[in-house]
Amino acid sequence: MTRTVTVGAAQLGPIARDEPRSSAVARMIALLEEAKAKQCQFVVFPELALTTFFPRWYFEQQADIDAFFEKEMPSAETQPLFDRSRELGVGFYLGFAELADENGKVRHYNTAILVDQNGEIVSRYRKVHLPGHVEHEPWRAFQHLEKRYFEPGVNHFEPVEAFGGRVSLALCNDRRWPEIYREAALRGSEIMLIGYNTPAHYPPAPEHDHLQCFHNHLVMQAGAYQNGMWVVGVAKAGIEEGCSLIGQSCIIAPTGEIVAMCGTLGDELVTYDCDLDRCREIRDNVFNFSLHRRPDMYPLLSFVTK
Repeated sequence: MTRTVTVGAAQLGPIARDEPRSSAVARMIALLEEAKAKQCQFVVFPELALTTFFPRWYFEQQADIDAFFEKEMPSAETQPLFDRSRELGVGFYLGFAELADENGKVRHYNTAILVDQNGEIVSRYRKVHLPGHVEHEPWRAFQHLEKRYFEPGVNHFEPVEAFGGRVSLALCNDRRWPEIYREAALRGSEIMLIGYNTPAHYPPAPEHDHLQCFHNHLVMQAGAYQNGMWVVGVAKAGIEEGCSLIGQSCIIAPTGEIVAMCGTLGDELVTYDCDLDRCREIRDNVFNFSLHRRPDMYPLLSFVTK
């Protein structure tokens, strides 16, 4: 008997700087209801799905930055999403900016959570690979100040048992690093969920702009195939506050094939019936870790490089 879970990639179009969270939540609820009609068990929303991508601006006042962060989850504004999730019996992945109190110290994380079909948070991930820069760089067409506004997480891509399988979470720039897929796979993950906000223009290397969409799929397809896992990558897309964000939200099979992809840059849902046992096609054959890996021959992967 196969273990099949119907997954929805729930892409969002642009979110304006002045758009209230209640509007973003309403848009996500509409996608959640569409997912229910298509018999999804869960959907994946993008990174920073409740607000505009605020690291594109330089703010001098901490209060202006903190306004984009969630002090609790669920909050009064996001509770309707959790309530509707429970009513529909459809879970979700959600990316947001998290303001956490850890032993009396305020922490700022770029966070993703996984919510089960009962509307309960079952996994929390904080972005490990923060891109961008720390200092104000006014020469850029737009800033990318994730390293200034967030602290890196310390998660190890440990999967959680959910929706009949083993699920790992990641965020945006994480997808470019091959280590995350291998670490998750070695821990038994069968499906990796990745929300992203990716500009079409990269100021430090504009000669790569025409490759942004290619690279987006390249890394996720390679990660899926080389580790025998499903990968779901979901964008916030379109022209957001003058910044063009790529779309291409997709579901990728363990063979590396894209089996579903959004065709617009707006709010859109695509779904696929993911047979989790297909992970074995790869892990029992081409990339059989226990049979073919040679960890003794990769010593530099065990050391922190400076």
